[in-house]
Amino acid sequence: MSTTAPASAAAPVVILKDVSLRYGKAVALDSVDLSVPAGCLFGLVGPDGVGKSSLLSLIAGARKVQDGTVRVLGGDMSLTGHREAVGPGIAYMPQGLGRNLYATLSVDENLQFFGRLFGQDAAERRRRIDGLTRITGLYPFLDRPAGKLSGGMRQKLGLCCALIHDPALLILDEPTTGVDPLSRRQFWNLIDAVRADRPEIAVIVATAYMDEASRFDWLVAMDGGRLLATGTPRDLLQRTQAESLEAAFIALLPEEVRRGHVEVELPPFEPAAEGGMAIEAKNLTKRFGDFVAVDSVNLRIPRGEIFGFLGSNGSGKTTTMKMLTGLLPASEGEAWLFGHRVEPRDIGTRRRVGYMSQFFSLYSELTVEQNLRLHARLFDVPADRINTRVREVAERFGLTGSMDALPDRLPLGVRQRLSLAVAIVHEPELLILDEPTSGVDPVARDAFWRLLLDLSRKEGVSIFISTHFMNEGERCDRISLMHAGKVLVNGPPAELIRKRGVETLEDAFVLYMQDAGAGEEGHGAIETMRLPHVAGSRSPPTRAHRFNLRRASSYTLREGLELRRDPVRGAMALLGSLLLMIVLGYGISLDVEDLTFAVLDRDRTLLSSNYVLNLSGSPYFLEQPPLSDYEELDRRMRAGELSLAIEIPHGFARDLQRGNYVEIGAWVDGAMPMRAETVRGYVQGIHQGWLAEQSRTRLGKTPTAMASVETRFRYNPDVRSLPAMVPAVIPILLLLIPAMLTALSIVREKELGSIVNFYVTPVTRIEFLLGKQAPYVVIGLVNFGLMMLLALFVFRVPVKGNFFTLAVAMLIFVLSSTGIGLLCSIFTRTQVAAIFLTFLVTLIPVVQYAGLMNPVSSLEGFGRVIGEIFPASYALTISRGVFSKALGFGDLHAALWPMALSVPVLLIVAVWFLRKQES
Repeated sequence: MSTTAPASAAAPVVILKDVSLRYGKAVALDSVDLSVPAGCLFGLVGPDGVGKSSLLSLIAGARKVQDGTVRVLGGDMSLTGHREAVGPGIAYMPQGLGRNLYATLSVDENLQFFGRLFGQDAAERRRRIDGLTRITGLYPFLDRPAGKLSGGMRQKLGLCCALIHDPALLILDEPTTGVDPLSRRQFWNLIDAVRADRPEIAVIVATAYMDEASRFDWLVAMDGGRLLATGTPRDLLQRTQAESLEAAFIALLPEEVRRGHVEVELPPFEPAAEGGMAIEAKNLTKRFGDFVAVDSVNLRIPRGEIFGFLGSNGSGKTTTMKMLTGLLPASEGEAWLFGHRVEPRDIGTRRRVGYMSQFFSLYSELTVEQNLRLHARLFDVPADRINTRVREVAERFGLTGSMDALPDRLPLGVRQRLSLAVAIVHEPELLILDEPTSGVDPVARDAFWRLLLDLSRKEGVSIFISTHFMNEGERCDRISLMHAGKVLVNGPPAELIRKRGVETLEDAFVLYMQDAGAGEEGHGAIETMRLPHVAGSRSPPTRAHRFNLRRASSYTLREGLELRRDPVRGAMALLGSLLLMIVLGYGISLDVEDLTFAVLDRDRTLLSSNYVLNLSGSPYFLEQPPLSDYEELDRRMRAGELSLAIEIPHGFARDLQRGNYVEIGAWVDGAMPMRAETVRGYVQGIHQGWLAEQSRTRLGKTPTAMASVETRFRYNPDVRSLPAMVPAVIPILLLLIPAMLTALSIVREKELGSIVNFYVTPVTRIEFLLGKQAPYVVIGLVNFGLMMLLALFVFRVPVKGNFFTLAVAMLIFVLSSTGIGLLCSIFTRTQVAAIFLTFLVTLIPVVQYAGLMNPVSSLEGFGRVIGEIFPASYALTISRGVFSKALGFGDLHAALWPMALSVPVLLIVAVWFLRKQES
């Protein structure tokens, strides 16, 4: 079997030899050999999970080569130097609608970001952006956020971002999955325009749509990480004697995969005489502010019918489905399910509906059986029926061999069957399915449709399904075409095809959409697109191994724009430190005052009353009603009413007047040991002072002590908490908040998938890290300034020393704390994990080992080592020294240089551990 595209005068741009890839025990690629020449439109066809994305990520350099050889543009992609050299010649568009884009950035800002990553100056970027957006129809939408574009427009923007640097190799990973047929047609016309303008460019495309494969020069069919067959579309059709490429792909599958596969037969729909309507909608409308998502939709779907909901991306299909199920309230109009008005609180009607969302939405931590049982209980399946019902649906959907497996470890086709099984486990009368077969292989998709037809024809279940596969639309009894929130037409697929005088449903769909104005956003003259000639004016790509400020600033500017447009992150960044400072400044107090106490006076004399008056006259104690016995003492102290109880024994006054040794009982609430020790000291001091006074005034005796100790406190003479806490709180918050924000900024890219832009563009590791760090250094300094204002004017804590020394120290400390955030982000993949790790490595060391409560010099062993190397130890020393001790640079320089040394150390370690490829 040949794995090389047609002979070409050009040398191959991609050569793969014996390439294998594993994720743990799972084999993604198994001994793949492949060759792609320049100027070829090369297609990888197959469903999700067969290795297409893994293969493309290896070619793009986004993933590390494990076994075999991957040569791209004349060199080995396992060599860092070669990847850096050819990076500007590769464009990679990852799988997923706009996955390489930033939703809050506008069309223009996304393109500016990519232009900077490839070292283009402002004039060059402007020429390219204007040219690319004009021929793709995006020019009128330069200011629109990417997140508010339709699916088709988002994919065109992703392609523009990939093409902005004139690549020699264009890699597109399922660029049209989830995109409506009209947008798909426009997208492929754009690819044709790219190839016509630049004949030397090689384009490698992965797709799950078999109808797209006919336009490729060379095809590779994949399954299970292996190549099934290669050749031109005509070759594969001739080899399998099939009428379509989908049928050819099925014929090429291994026998064990396609065993038992039969063509889907469509029994005619015969509505029951008294079946009634499953769904009715009258003028159903949904508004989000001024935006009309669904505009006066009218539907009548009889029981047992399979009704297809087709339309352009963003046309309102999913919103309509949610209104019909009561998940989303309608702004206007009415809807009925089985004759009952749809109400969000009408649980009885909703139990008659099974809903399968567009995205896999089962509980990944539960097994297949546990998911089925959970949903059976949620929909009130009788307890004595659950076991039987779970067994029935497992057998019906072929899940009996996977009952103990976790959903995430199942093949995509099995997962979709599981989702459908969960949706019908409570035996609903209506199924609402939102694009249920996206990415599923043809065999699994046919099996899925046989199940749907069985439910419809044998059990009378009504099925309301949305899809972008036109062959699935043809399997529906009736379909509805929708655009811009409006239903354009209803009817049987064959009738809609006949009305438009075309041969396929896709042709009819495109014509209906264009009549409704759907082609306007994608540029009406799609057949005449030509790319602007900007190559002659381009600047040469910057060398990746040299630091480039433009590339680093691209991440800085983008991060700043996202912060400005995300109110939650912006508020956390700017107000989080202030709120926490107020909470910590007032909430964590070392002052022990206004302590509630009560007296159990068994003496009841004037002298015992004088003793109590002396205690209540102290600024530390508040007297409460007296105690009568021990039981009351215990009860009131348990309730938290008392912090201290004083017991004055019988004979207290008599013994004092005779000069005998006098004792009282003091019961202290010891739930907080440090506070209890302070209370004990207060009581002892007041007691001894009162006894000495009574000795002088009543007995005329002078205390026999030879000397007394007079204590004086420096720097904080009143021993108040705020002057002690505020200088400590500022470094703590400058450690915690900037570190957490910096870590989240990188991990968020991992979660969203936009980290691929770092992997496949010339930006270096240090440029990426510094670009991500810079905005949070600025935010940290702003927070420092705001906290200083809070300290001076709200807490009234003055700065006694040199403020410039403090400002320089806090700048260095913010650089250090954001460096800790960078390091934490490298070892985490989710935002939750990043927050948890950052919290552990910042707050715990600063509280335990940095001298917050006890000096570092008093620590021993490993704790002392942490205290000596942790930057917060020196930041606390400097902050307290400037605030309270009137110190300046000359006094604190010994604490500045270790903190300054931590900045490059943290950055070097982060650069060392950061990988520019997925492993």
